[in-house]
Amino acid sequence: MNFALSEEQEQLRQQAREILARECPTSRVRKLMASDTAFDPDLARVFAQAGWLGVLVPEDLGGAGLSLLDAVVLLGEMGRAVVPGPFLASSVAATLALRLAGSRAQQKAWLPRIARGEAVATLALAEGPEPRFDGAGIQAKALPREGGFRLEGTKLFVDGANCADLVVGAFRVSPPPARTAKRARSGGLDGVALFAVPRSAPGLAIEPLVAVDETRRSCEVRFSNVKVGREAVLPRSSAALSRVLDAGAIAIAAECLGGAECALERAVEYVRTREQFGRPVGSFQAVQHLAAEAIAAIEPARSLLWYAGWAFDARPKEAPLAAAMAKVACTEVFRAVSRTAIEMFGGIGFTFENDMHLYFKRALANATTFGDASFHRERVAQLAGF
Repeated sequence: MNFALSEEQEQLRQQAREILARECPTSRVRKLMASDTAFDPDLARVFAQAGWLGVLVPEDLGGAGLSLLDAVVLLGEMGRAVVPGPFLASSVAATLALRLAGSRAQQKAWLPRIARGEAVATLALAEGPEPRFDGAGIQAKALPREGGFRLEGTKLFVDGANCADLVVGAFRVSPPPARTAKRARSGGLDGVALFAVPRSAPGLAIEPLVAVDETRRSCEVRFSNVKVGREAVLPRSSAALSRVLDAGAIAIAAECLGGAECALERAVEYVRTREQFGRPVGSFQAVQHLAAEAIAAIEPARSLLWYAGWAFDARPKEAPLAAAMAKVACTEVFRAVSRTAIEMFGGIGFTFENDMHLYFKRALANATTFGDASFHRERVAQLAGF
């Protein structure tokens, strides 16, 4: 493994930082927060022109065909900018579900449109008040009927469903097997299948939820007597779903690390210029300790993230453990560092006008997306054989 960015990855990072600084300043983020959808088609077109919406779409389907590690570079920059909207849900989670589990017909129908910015997709997994992102948490049912299935159930915390054209949902097609070591390793996903359901399907209802992070619209998605044909089933679901969940955890981790870095940089810049008692606030040792402890937490998390992103494509057998470790480390670091940044700003850091709350709220939301710290620590223990 090369621990440095390749020339192409460095170019992607620099391109992303420049475009986001120009096209997605926090003033635009705040404007979208106040909108009904937190989605801006004009911003999506900018991302499409840059090739970002198709970063994980194969080249023969109109995408860039890059690796997850390349996407990690991009997601880190998006985390720095607190990019609003459904990029992660559509261009990472749902795209990978279609790429890894979908039929060729499903891929041709949706992936080129996602890459061009003509369609938005999302992944619907979590259920219940304490959602799990594994098979144990999936109780929504796909009931056989003549010519296909009838979908019943409710999914919660589905990012971007309010503006999605396609919902890729996980449904149980058979009862879960007895708990075994093999089932623990598979995440209990035996008997679970993914279905591609168009937004226009009768019986599909989407309602935005009140969420701490207003830069994204987290939604409740209800499937009530939704009838789909057999062609809606993603045929390789059982083999691909665990991979999709690992990729989602890594993507969230990347966004968190980028957000933590930017929040700390902005706080350090502030204490360098803000004066109190006749000297810069940053000259006080107590403030310096806060910054030093934050950077000391960021660096180990970065190593876990880069390894997880690399292992996803290079060493798939190691990816589940690496993804779980990176998710825990990066989400906890983001929450701690964004809180530290607020404290470094002092009283103004607690105001709505200051941007630090955007990072802290994103940290809170990301902590539970694709599994919280307790869930992933349990995964680490299971995968390590404990």
